[in-house]
Amino acid sequence: MDPEKIEGLWTHLHWLTVLAEQGSFTAAAARLGVSKAAMSQRIAELERAAGVSLVQRTTRSVRFTEAGQQLVDDTRGQYEHIATSFSNVRDQAGVARGLIRVTVPVAFGRQQVIPRLSRFLREHPEVRVQLDLSDRLSSIATEGFDLAIRHSTNAPETHVAWKLCDTRSLIVATRAYLKRRGTPASPWDLTAHDCLSYPRAQSASTWSFEQNASRKSTAGPVTIGINGPVAANNSEALRDAALDDLGVALLPDFTAQAAVRAGKLIVLLPEWRPVGAFAERIYVVRPYASQVPRAVKLFVDYLRSAFTDGFPC
Repeated sequence: MDPEKIEGLWTHLHWLTVLAEQGSFTAAAARLGVSKAAMSQRIAELERAAGVSLVQRTTRSVRFTEAGQQLVDDTRGQYEHIATSFSNVRDQAGVARGLIRVTVPVAFGRQQVIPRLSRFLREHPEVRVQLDLSDRLSSIATEGFDLAIRHSTNAPETHVAWKLCDTRSLIVATRAYLKRRGTPASPWDLTAHDCLSYPRAQSASTWSFEQNASRKSTAGPVTIGINGPVAANNSEALRDAALDDLGVALLPDFTAQAAVRAGKLIVLLPEWRPVGAFAERIYVVRPYASQVPRAVKLFVDYLRSAFTDGFPC
């Protein structure tokens, strides 16, 4: 092929390596900031120029042909080297720029991350932040994210991780509900209440508690069976159900805090600590990489500083 025609396909080859990295046209298009249709068109053009099929498409993913995989293997290293070199040169200018893609749990993202974005973006006007608000545990590397914020008890060992803050679980209800049904004095009392739960398995719902350290009790954890009219896999939905006087909710503190401060939700069973329902720490994590974009480094530093004092409940 004419060398000039090959040069015209350099972008196409780069997109092919991104497709191999991301594993689907949708994820690759998101990583490149283009439409899925544009992504598909470029690969089709590359296949026509090569004269062979490079990928086999399915509804959910792609599988590379032998020729396609060979092309990816032969070119990926060169593009990674170019990207690293350019990133190093750009960072020397001292100006952070570019897109940062972050996956974050819905409630924490809406209530704790988004309100903290404005100062960072004012300080770094050439940076853009794209948040994927989802309670699904996304794969950072294969789905093209630069960072993930994880609600976890332990730092993930497969990534670089920093703790942002501690978090705890709360039992809450409205005054109107408590006036109608009574205020539980112990975990066992909850068996007679409408409990709003986060479904985690097909088995019967249970909540577990430990007495606070100040109680000086040798008793172990207490586990009770609970029932209620609403279950939802999102803590904000459970909070809103509790605010509608539907029952007693078990929530992470960052979801409940605004309603508690406003007096709309009452914290119950202060001498007991819910355990096992939600994790106890929030981490920001990124994949291991020899070179990290300046914008990503600055955003991690900003988040760590912004959450130094946690969040009051």
